[in-house]
Amino acid sequence: MSRCLAGVAPSSRRDVETRGSFCFSSLVAEVATREVGATAAPHGGKLSDLMVTDEAERKALVAACEGRVIELSDRNACDVELLMVGGFSPLDGFMNEEEYKSVVETMRLPSGLLFGLPVVMDTDDASLAPGTKVLLTYNGQDLAVMEIESTYKPNKPLEAKRCYGTSSLEHPGVQMISMERGGTYMGGKIFGLEKPARVFPCKTPAEVRAMLPANADVVAFQCRNPVHKAHYELFTRALDADNVGEDGVVLVHPTCGPTQDDDIPGVVRYRTYEVLKEETADPKVHWAYLPYSMHMAGPREAIQHMIIRKNYGCTHFIIGRDMAGSKSCLDGEDFYGAYDAQDLAKEMSEELGVKTVPSLNIVYTEEEGYVTADVASDKGLSIKKLSGTKFRQMLRAGEDIPEWFAFKSVVKVLRRG
Repeated sequence: MSRCLAGVAPSSRRDVETRGSFCFSSLVAEVATREVGATAAPHGGKLSDLMVTDEAERKALVAACEGRVIELSDRNACDVELLMVGGFSPLDGFMNEEEYKSVVETMRLPSGLLFGLPVVMDTDDASLAPGTKVLLTYNGQDLAVMEIESTYKPNKPLEAKRCYGTSSLEHPGVQMISMERGGTYMGGKIFGLEKPARVFPCKTPAEVRAMLPANADVVAFQCRNPVHKAHYELFTRALDADNVGEDGVVLVHPTCGPTQDDDIPGVVRYRTYEVLKEETADPKVHWAYLPYSMHMAGPREAIQHMIIRKNYGCTHFIIGRDMAGSKSCLDGEDFYGAYDAQDLAKEMSEELGVKTVPSLNIVYTEEEGYVTADVASDKGLSIKKLSGTKFRQMLRAGEDIPEWFAFKSVVKVLRRG
């Protein structure tokens, strides 16, 4: 048994300014000045803190918008939140044309710093001109003010080809940039007012760093689906990897923003994570939630995830088979090779300062329970399988779900959801 299971139930161009002294700003300063919690350096060296805490300044910013408002989509609201709290450090706003082109074409900011995918604000409103400010709202809540520094027409076919590896509308990410986003992108600085009010609370990078143990390796596990027993075995056994220290811990950090249309809604996924966290109560496993919108961009998105988790204090990242992969909506063919994301992540690992931990191929056997596939093969063990499609069919039909496959608490939440 893995040691971690013992006793456990199954710079951008702009300089970031420091504003105010409330808890988030204090946490950012604390992370920058002493070893509190996780000690991994943020991407670019410093967490961005874009929250404005002075009430007079906040009112002046809103007044300067002169009634101009953008009601954010779910995806854009995730981007605004990650900008405000430093998840996209070192960015302090949406990318201008130079930054956009650089990231699309080279996967780097103009400074040369790695960055996986462009972070952009789109519009079809011609009245939103450079030199003006616009209030960004979400579900009626004032989230931020954007100072529009530039507007530009993106090269969407090139963006699709470089970032997603295809310009086909069969890819959900290409559909998103082609059919959901407006025809103009805007670059400019963000002034944060409030984090979005969400059912699932999303800790900031500074808050996550403060809760993690100091001077310990932190292995990030990214997922966008409920955690079943094979996943749990996978991320706990990751602590036994050769490049993870004895005091290492796991940060389970699911994305709870928009994803593929057929995925389980973020609120339902959050509830499954909460019951599992309570059921397992593993001191080696920490949980937090990420307000991130999946792009299904395969290798490029793997790099984006590593950068974000680096900002949240992680030193290691589990790279799964076909991570952030996607299939054609017409013929079901994969857009990426099974190990494309792993290969790119390994190539960029040293430069990023985030070590990769390969995702083990865990299988369930009648004789020995969960083991790695190579052990099962060497011993000739009988492997039991249950596909995701079959699982969902059984769930809908009210059939009993095998306990070797899923946690009862998770199944109960899924049936309610």
